[in-house]
Amino acid sequence: HVQLVESGGGSVQAGGSQRLSCAASGYDGTMYCVAWFRQVPGKQREGVAAIRTDLVSTYYADSVKGRFTISQDNANNTMYLQMNSLTPEDTAIYYCAANPYAYDGFELSTDGYRHWGQGTQVTVS
Repeated sequence: HVQLVESGGGSVQAGGSQRLSCAASGYDGTMYCVAWFRQVPGKQREGVAAIRTDLVSTYYADSVKGRFTISQDNANNTMYLQMNSLTPEDTAIYYCAANPYAYDGFELSTDGYRHWGQGTQVTVS
């Protein structure tokens, strides 16, 4: 049973930084695609950043390029999202996601992920 548990959410002032963590457990092998998504009430969940282990590539939404950085620590089965220069528009529930397979073009799509965390609230004011 795969479990993804996010932490690090909270309130931060505009212009500040925050780092989210996602601890994974309950699986053997490799999750070839891991990502962060976010969602605000009334809107669809959007992909923020992803890593494809098979291609050693990262992917970012245009809205966060240059401000957010996704990384992973395979030894500890943890991935991170470093968020800098935060704005109120970054306020959302942030979810981590993982999939044992990677699909071209689906790196920032919810359709590309089987496993999800419960989410952590980030509020920027």
